Amino acid sequence: MADTRSIRVLLVDDHQVVRRGLRTFLEVQDDIEVVGEASDGSEGVAAAEQLRPDVVLMDVKMPGTDGIEALRTLRGLDNPARVLIVTSFTEQRTVVPALRAGAAGYVYKDIDPEALAAAIRSVDAGHVLLQAEVAGTLLSQEEGNNGHGRGTSLTEREREVLGLIADGRSNREIARALVLSEKTVKTHVSNILMKLDLADRTQAALWAVRHGMAG
Repeated sequence: MADTRSIRVLLVDDHQVVRRGLRTFLEVQDDIEVVGEASDGSEGVAAAEQLRPDVVLMDVKMPGTDGIEALRTLRGLDNPARVLIVTSFTEQRTVVPALRAGAAGYVYKDIDPEALAAAIRSVDAGHVLLQAEVAGTLLSQEEGNNGHGRGTSLTEREREVLGLIADGRSNREIARALVLSEKTVKTHVSNILMKLDLADRTQAALWAVRHGMAG
């Protein structure tokens, strides 16, 4: 029997015309359901807690509580929704804080509609997604900080584990894929975070995406 599950999406943007446009397009997708809207970050957090969507489409710059603060609040509440930033702000100083606050992806509002639907499906599946232009911006920053050089210290096995982390796999799934014990995978993950000077799995996944190591 085919999977008939719909991805439940919450729209958070202070411009009604943007929300209307997103809703109009997304509602014609067979596997995506718009379950609610909010006009700022605080409304978005409240709606995410009430509606428990799978994916939140969130703008960054909004009056009152902005998208970055809303992201931090959702993470503090352990809300399981995956947040995809959809914004017109392209500056690195906006992209990086959003990703550090827990965004699962970052795309620009001029993204092709079909690509946006694909992005929603991707983050819902557990992947980290960056529009090509965003990844390019971050890669330039990493190269400027000699970030790529840190990757040369990883062993081949650690690189394999890192690629699977970027693919959204849990330690158990990685262990199964590489025929390792979960304890061994945990050790590899710890070593990766230490060698790359990263705080958590999300940062590791983003690092892998930026450096072309994602599957």
